[in-house]
Amino acid sequence: MRPLKLVPDNTNIAFLKYRTVAMALSIGLIVGSIALCFINGFNLGVDFAGGQSVRVSFQQPVDAVKLREQIEALGVGETTIQRFGNDRDVAIRTPVPESSDPAAADRAATAIKTTIEKNYPGANVGSVQSVSPKVSQELFRTGGTSLALAMLAIALYIWFRFEWQFGVGALFALFHDVALTLGFFALTQLEFDLNVVAAILTIIGYSLNDTIVVYDRIRENMRKYRKMSMEELLNLSINETLSRTVATSLSIGLVLTVLLVLGPDVMFGFVAAMLLGIVIGTFSSVYVSAAILLWLRLKPDSFLPDDVRSGGKAKPATELP
Repeated sequence: MRPLKLVPDNTNIAFLKYRTVAMALSIGLIVGSIALCFINGFNLGVDFAGGQSVRVSFQQPVDAVKLREQIEALGVGETTIQRFGNDRDVAIRTPVPESSDPAAADRAATAIKTTIEKNYPGANVGSVQSVSPKVSQELFRTGGTSLALAMLAIALYIWFRFEWQFGVGALFALFHDVALTLGFFALTQLEFDLNVVAAILTIIGYSLNDTIVVYDRIRENMRKYRKMSMEELLNLSINETLSRTVATSLSIGLVLTVLLVLGPDVMFGFVAAMLLGIVIGTFSSVYVSAAILLWLRLKPDSFLPDDVRSGGKAKPATELP
């Protein structure tokens, strides 16, 4: 039985022919995403905003306004009701009690649970998450710092392993992936919590892995085909790694799609971020990270020894048949 090939061996797609349109689209999406982050902001979860959060599954559709009034009548402060895809599953967020009594938060959570069970028979009240404002600010600062340091360390690694142009290309591609993911959460107002930060870090790792595979093939081909134009060489390298890229992205994407549809609500934000990251990470590995090498004027002789580059004798270069 012949193995299934998602991409034929003789595939020869001129990806970089459309690099200007692709880059314009990427820059436009990045600018739009940054604007959304400032205009809409994020729907910060308890991890970053502080407070208490209770997830409840009702037996019947619930009126969010009426539920908010019932909770606020308990004296727990301003209440936020967030739905999860339907009228039955909601998250109830309240401020952390200002009392110095450590048991005050537990009493507030118990009062909320009792009120819901009394007014909505059959409702399933989940566990309560409680984070103080001081801890939430520290988590937000640590999460942002971890993203920035991860991107910087990756760019430096690629810079030293390849040429500086590769480091710049990888850093821009990662910035592209992170910016679009953040813009998605600013647009949809899905809850932004530590799970989403973990998803973004995973996206960075996935996109980096895909980019390095393409970059490694580019470096090999630069040593083999020294007389080939850079645009041809980059297209050749992308096509040679396309089968691996498609197989990896498709297999991960199928799993994430199943989790998105059938998985628990608590994982929805994480899975949505991952699924989006797979798509934009694959796009950036092909159209962004490779195209930047052309604009940064990477040359076919970049990996030749200095004495050969300056006019010494080199071994004959291999040409395409």
